[in-house]
Amino acid sequence: MPNKEVELNMQKSVEASQRNFNTIRTGRANTSLLDRLTIEYYGADTPLKSLATISTPDSQTISIQPFDLSSIGLIEKAISMSDLGFTPNNDGKVIRINIPPLTEERRKQFCKLASKYAEEAKVALRNIRRDAIEKIKVAEKDGEFSEDQSRDEQESIQKITNKYIHEIEKNLSQKETEILKV
Repeated sequence: MPNKEVELNMQKSVEASQRNFNTIRTGRANTSLLDRLTIEYYGADTPLKSLATISTPDSQTISIQPFDLSSIGLIEKAISMSDLGFTPNNDGKVIRINIPPLTEERRKQFCKLASKYAEEAKVALRNIRRDAIEKIKVAEKDGEFSEDQSRDEQESIQKITNKYIHEIEKNLSQKETEILKV
């Protein structure tokens, strides 16, 4: 596995962890909180952003305006049934979600969740590293690499891995700062 391919796969893992971080609530309203929400619309699970315009008119409110007003009840029900803990307010045309301030205990729970997402991303990076090093060792056995070339390639893979693990830790630190900021 060439270094470019390893780096590309690791970059994708970092981006996936960042998307997971974005779904964790901070004290402010953020449309990405609803990214994972799907609504059963005409028998198919449809992402909320395909059914409505989502905006944040102020720091404590998320506004959802469905393209098809007949889907407003389905959207409201999906939000209520989700694990997000929000209570939607429906005025017939727009659904508003008030984001209450987080308690200290809830902030700590969200920090733990962010740490879990970061650890999952690090495991993914280590798996990519392991696969790449196995391929290098096989190439060495087959005579494609000398022992020195093999060691150099393995060190190169380790450096790339360290770089992306550092990036995940930096993203985690930023997210924890956001969560704990009152």
